[in-house]
Amino acid sequence: MSRSGDTGKAGETAVCDYLGKKGCCILERNYRISGGEVDIIAAMGEEILFVEVKTRRMGAMISGCEAITERKKKLLIRAAMQYCTEHIIDLQPRFDVAAVCMSNGRVQEINYLENAFDLSDSDSIF
Repeated sequence: MSRSGDTGKAGETAVCDYLGKKGCCILERNYRISGGEVDIIAAMGEEILFVEVKTRRMGAMISGCEAITERKKKLLIRAAMQYCTEHIIDLQPRFDVAAVCMSNGRVQEINYLENAFDLSDSDSIF
């Protein structure tokens, strides 16, 4: 695996730990469909969380949050819709973004944005 792959995996693992401490149940990691992926799918209360994780080195020119493009949002929504179709889900969907900052191979900070975007961002996803 590449260094960036290792960094991304470390970021996702840190976010799973963070969510677990908040009382979330991790349902799936790296859920993939043709043309899209959700890094983490978790349940908490009456919500199902679809979480995009962006891991960057400290001092990176573009933050993890800034790296979420409109196209990426649409692909995440498409993957989430497919997941909900494949599984019987009676939970309210929520789209979150976790920006992880790392230095020397260690997580330094997690900036977690709840409700970072919603289904209104799904115009023309098909």
